[in-house]
Amino acid sequence: MRYKTDLPVMLPVSKPEPEPLGGLRAWHILPLALLAIFGPSLAFAQSGEGVLSPLAVLLNWAPLLLKGFIFNLVISVSAMALGTVVGAILGLGQISLIPAVRSGSWFVTQFFRNAPWLVLLFFAMFLLPFEIDLFGLKIPFPDWLKAILGLSLPVMANVSEIVRGAVRSLPSGQWEAAESLAYTRLQTLWLIILPQCVKRMLPPWMNLYSILTMATVLASIVGVSEVMTLTGQALASEGGRPELLAPFYGFVLLLFFVYCYPIARFTVRLEKKFAVIG
Repeated sequence: MRYKTDLPVMLPVSKPEPEPLGGLRAWHILPLALLAIFGPSLAFAQSGEGVLSPLAVLLNWAPLLLKGFIFNLVISVSAMALGTVVGAILGLGQISLIPAVRSGSWFVTQFFRNAPWLVLLFFAMFLLPFEIDLFGLKIPFPDWLKAILGLSLPVMANVSEIVRGAVRSLPSGQWEAAESLAYTRLQTLWLIILPQCVKRMLPPWMNLYSILTMATVLASIVGVSEVMTLTGQALASEGGRPELLAPFYGFVLLLFFVYCYPIARFTVRLEKKFAVIG
């Protein structure tokens, strides 16, 4: 790590970062996805068969697939918002001075943090009712809402650990200085500790959101009409033509890459900017 200083000091020798395997980088996924989309169309054009090319079929279905992808984003944003709110409360519970609250928060965090996301999703889908009877009024409980609840559980547990870790990473002198100024514990937490924790929590929080976005395709297994479900239905409607598999799934891969890769790069920049000097 380099330190900003005007003094003529000799900087420590830093080891060069290792090269990725075979020179491959994350952005190389982009030409691979484009090759998967356009390659079969070029081969199909040379065969000269009298049906629509894979690229033409994909263009016909692209608006529907884009709507499915937007639904994936809605699920990810909703699950992240719900998991962040509950997880922040749970994380503060882990540093509570009350043993019962601290132990309960720790147990809930560890239980959902170490549970497979797909299992939690199945629990939410099949254990929650299909409708809620509220004072004689039956309110439907759709599958996409269950998917949001199911995915928000592991997010909640991971956010709880992010909050706990950020608070614990601050020097104890912060608490002692606030106590010497007659701050209460709540005032210290709200006015001094948490504002400093935000920049430490932001990079792992964004990384978690990127992982959650890619995990939303799990909802296709339980029947939610997101992009993967619609892709399967589109392929079935076209008669299961094998030359359509690469363009369709390459298109889905391209959508997620274009959305998640900038988040990953921005997260790396934030990690470097907010790196704690040890």
